[in-house]
Amino acid sequence: MRRFAPCIANPGLILDLACGSGRHSRYLANLNYSVIAVDQDVSLIEANADIRISPQKLDLELEEWPLMGSHFDGIVVTNYLYRPHLDQLPQMLNEGGVLIYETFAQGNEVFGKPSNPNFLLKTGELLALASRYSLKVLAYEDIYLDRPKPAMMQRICAVKGNPKGHIPLQFQG
Repeated sequence: MRRFAPCIANPGLILDLACGSGRHSRYLANLNYSVIAVDQDVSLIEANADIRISPQKLDLELEEWPLMGSHFDGIVVTNYLYRPHLDQLPQMLNEGGVLIYETFAQGNEVFGKPSNPNFLLKTGELLALASRYSLKVLAYEDIYLDRPKPAMMQRICAVKGNPKGHIPLQFQG
């Protein structure tokens, strides 16, 4: 996420979806982005919120998508997957908006949790999502990571149209 955050236009509004404790929200706020931090439990982020962070307690797994009609310059998702609403994300990007998504992939079940196929991306699933919405892929990985613990991960950074932020000249591992 840190590698590609500068791709998002600044100033800009970013959605940190399933934000957890808010470490990405705080990082982005420190870069002067405005952040909507969404999760079922936002108590940790509310306790340490920056003025640029707006915590929103939402159930992201309801039948009706709770963020319908919202638009963002960037969307960040890490370690979360709920397929029924996955296709909502590209539609919520403004022109030039950037999707940064990273979560566990098939093959992770040999390393422990998550092991349920409902929570593991299929091979190329994020690439297919980007393709369905004509997002330009800036970077994609489907890899094994040994730190902080062994895991299979899939990552993508994709943009709707032409990016308005700074594109890194080279990608680092």
